[in-house]
Amino acid sequence: MRIRPATLDDIPAVVAIYNATVPGRMVTADLEPTTVETRRLWLTNRDENHPVWVMDDGGEVAAWLSFEVWHSRAAYWQTAEVSVYVSEGYRRQNTARTMLEAAIAEAPDLGFKTLVAGIFGHNTPSLRLFESFGFEKWAHYPNVAELDGVERDYVAMGLRVVP
Repeated sequence: MRIRPATLDDIPAVVAIYNATVPGRMVTADLEPTTVETRRLWLTNRDENHPVWVMDDGGEVAAWLSFEVWHSRAAYWQTAEVSVYVSEGYRRQNTARTMLEAAIAEAPDLGFKTLVAGIFGHNTPSLRLFESFGFEKWAHYPNVAELDGVERDYVAMGLRVVP
């Protein structure tokens, strides 16, 4: 398996991986699946400092990771939000760990000093994953999301990648 930049040809797999997380109400605040066309625009409209990567397993997309603009105001340009999504068949195989490790290593070369992640408070596996890389809880927003009538917490995690 290798990590490489995502291409437009990867978008159907990226969408399938993402949409598979929507019904579980654990990973994303989206309540409805996204579309291939929406994600094509998302990939096309990125700058070189905010890439999307895929974990390629012989032509199959096992996972994807994105660096997102954290805030639109210029002073925040050295901070990126990082998200990682893993296909069900590749979970619990260190796939997310491998991708996050690569993102942390590459972040300074992309111009980032800080990485942030937004994680639901009930998503213990993701909280543990990010904590294992030194991300700390920087904020806790109780009951700010509602998923199928259940209020959920949002935890903002952060890691300084450049001293």
